[in-house]
Amino acid sequence: MYNLPNLLTLSRIAAIPLVVLLMYIPGPWGAWSAATVYALACITDWLDGHIARQRQLQSDFGRFLDPIADKLLVAAILLVLVAQQHIGGVMVIAALIILGREILVSGLREFLAGLRISVPVSRLAKWKTAIQMVALGVVMVGPYGPAGFYLEEIGMVGLALAALLTLITGYDYLRAGLSYMDRPKQEA
Repeated sequence: MYNLPNLLTLSRIAAIPLVVLLMYIPGPWGAWSAATVYALACITDWLDGHIARQRQLQSDFGRFLDPIADKLLVAAILLVLVAQQHIGGVMVIAALIILGREILVSGLREFLAGLRISVPVSRLAKWKTAIQMVALGVVMVGPYGPAGFYLEEIGMVGLALAALLTLITGYDYLRAGLSYMDRPKQEA
């Protein structure tokens, strides 16, 4: 349970309060510090899986905890960005789409796990995650980025693209899950 990949996943969860705290420090120092800790947490998402596969350290605990860590991190960042009005207006819908899909997929995975069915992560879902992670980091530092780089606009475009991919991948997961829900219950 306490192998390196799982410790990296746990560190991602432990980083959430620090990122949130740093996001509430006004000015560029708080924004850039929060984005740096967030970026390190995002790197652990890739690193934990890579190390687990490379060293054959996959575990049920890791398979359980990794998606939870991802969803907690994304939800916390989205909620703070909306609360601070860095995400506002129609872009709040993009944030709601992302949060809604995370909840939907979590419930669906739990249901399918009860049937002992695993739904692998698609390549498109991996792209969605990468775009979403980058977009959230860019939105965090947007107002304090270098002049002329339009980081706020780039972050919003990334967030919109992530929301679009969220809808597509969410539909894919739902369609796969619904095919198992339509089956008649087998008696033991």
